[in-house]
Amino acid sequence: MLLRGKTVVVSGVGAGLGHQVAATVVRDGGNAVLGARTEGNLARSAAEIDPGGSRTAHRATDITDESQCEALAALAVERFGRIDAVVHVAAWDSYFGGLADADFDVWRAVFEVNLLGTLRMTRACLPALAERGGSVVIIGTQSSVAAPSQVRQTAYAASKGALTSAMYSLARELGPDRIRVNTVLPGWMWGPPVQTYVRFTAQTEEVPESEVLARLAARMALPELATDGDVAEAAVFLASDRARAITGQSLLVNAGELMR
Repeated sequence: MLLRGKTVVVSGVGAGLGHQVAATVVRDGGNAVLGARTEGNLARSAAEIDPGGSRTAHRATDITDESQCEALAALAVERFGRIDAVVHVAAWDSYFGGLADADFDVWRAVFEVNLLGTLRMTRACLPALAERGGSVVIIGTQSSVAAPSQVRQTAYAASKGALTSAMYSLARELGPDRIRVNTVLPGWMWGPPVQTYVRFTAQTEEVPESEVLARLAARMALPELATDGDVAEAAVFLASDRARAITGQSLLVNAGELMR
């Protein structure tokens, strides 16, 4: 098991990718400490992943609040005695538009969550991570390196691009404590957000959902979209000791839509 005896903090646990990451951590022998703003989502996720409650802990956490980030990190140490990795899924990804119609107050809020919130949560975990070394895994987006043609999310892409840039400095800064920092860049990822997009587009165009999905899949080198489970597998690999010599890297998980 990749994570036997390890403790992983997962931010942004809801119905999609965060849940899949936490479930994969537990499946691979680790303890998962779940954080998100909505307590009900956390409780449902934890109950599904770990019915007995021995391998999970959770606390409502807004990553824009430093004290809440510190409380989630403290819960991990309190409950399991250590932090070996943190996987950052929490993000504001629901603001759409480009520069011409930009509301820069909203942009600031997006950066507050996606960039500064992720860095706050990382910093809260550093004392425990530094005890044994460990891993920071940032969930970014393919949109930060190649703009999608179907939707426009310039603020989201820019905030995640800034986070990827910060990753390089963090990898250098934290390396002496044997803390690795890497980013996973999903493309079109089959999970709740893309399912909603496919459903909405199909209804708007009055075509079958399968037709909309086939259009997306046609962009890929492989004949289907990556799933949120595929992205979770990549994140857990980077969190594990099997990636002990990997740091400062960005891994595209996108079924080959973009290759670089």
